[in-house]
Amino acid sequence: MKYISINLYRKVINHAIAEGMTRNDFIELPTPMSDIDNIQAVPADEFFKLHEMIDERLGPGFSVRVGQQMKIEDYGVLGLSWRTCSWAGEIFDRSERYFKLLSNTYVFKVDKKSNISTIYLLREPHRRGLELSNEATLSAAVVVLRDMTETNISPIEVSFKHNPPSDLSTYEEAFQCTILFNQQHYAITYKTSDLETRTAKADASINRFLVERVEEETNKLEVAGNKLVFDVEKLITDALPSGIPSIHHIAEHMGMSNRTLTRRLTEAGVSYRDLIKKIQESVATNLLKKSSRSIAEIAFETGFSEQSAFNRAFKRWKGLSPVEFRKN
Repeated sequence: MKYISINLYRKVINHAIAEGMTRNDFIELPTPMSDIDNIQAVPADEFFKLHEMIDERLGPGFSVRVGQQMKIEDYGVLGLSWRTCSWAGEIFDRSERYFKLLSNTYVFKVDKKSNISTIYLLREPHRRGLELSNEATLSAAVVVLRDMTETNISPIEVSFKHNPPSDLSTYEEAFQCTILFNQQHYAITYKTSDLETRTAKADASINRFLVERVEEETNKLEVAGNKLVFDVEKLITDALPSGIPSIHHIAEHMGMSNRTLTRRLTEAGVSYRDLIKKIQESVATNLLKKSSRSIAEIAFETGFSEQSAFNRAFKRWKGLSPVEFRKN
């Protein structure tokens, strides 16, 4: 059975109440409001039924409006991983990895071209609630990208497979672009240059590193080996939810060439490959000890594309499976 995060379920209900519904309207739900704080997920069909019920009461556009209210923290571990993305479009890469590893409720596919890039939401609408949920997902993508970049970037086109609603005003306000219905795919299209916009965090990070490089050059100094290793470790940790980062990715952030970074790491007595393994083990161990995240979520956060590969790697590191290690 497919499941949806309880955070999203709660968000939809709370926003419906903010728009005029009451708690009594939700008494008959299979997962009542009184249970929300005690569970982590609801069956996807219950989530779609919730969308359908609210749509009947509040009319067209609610799903788009609730999408506009989504915050990064509403997405749990996936949202936390977005906070460390280097560029805007990376959120879709991470989402694709996350849902492949943890859930089959969403499938994103990014078609990137030189001028425009289209993100397809490959989730077939077998019922009205799924159509509405897809609307909310695409609407939320707009606000998440703006939050990540701290800019007002907007899509250039959004497409829906289902029929248009009677009132398009909410859609026009949210997307601010061409809106198409009865299309072959659910999709949202951006200028590729917008998706390559540095996130606010990454922009601040790379600026800090570049300032340090300028200071080094000005003072004819090189950053101390332990400081360099610390900085590289931090960047690798941030990048792991997108998969194991290349040395080029890290060197770019630090304003260095691959060769220079490799040389400085060697001078500090470490190799890039060794740092990757060290950080994966450290992050996994810490999360198993101090968090309640699932094994699949920890595999995602440590750069693995399959939970089985993570399990094998952890067994090599600690001599125990992740489950055994957590129990002990």
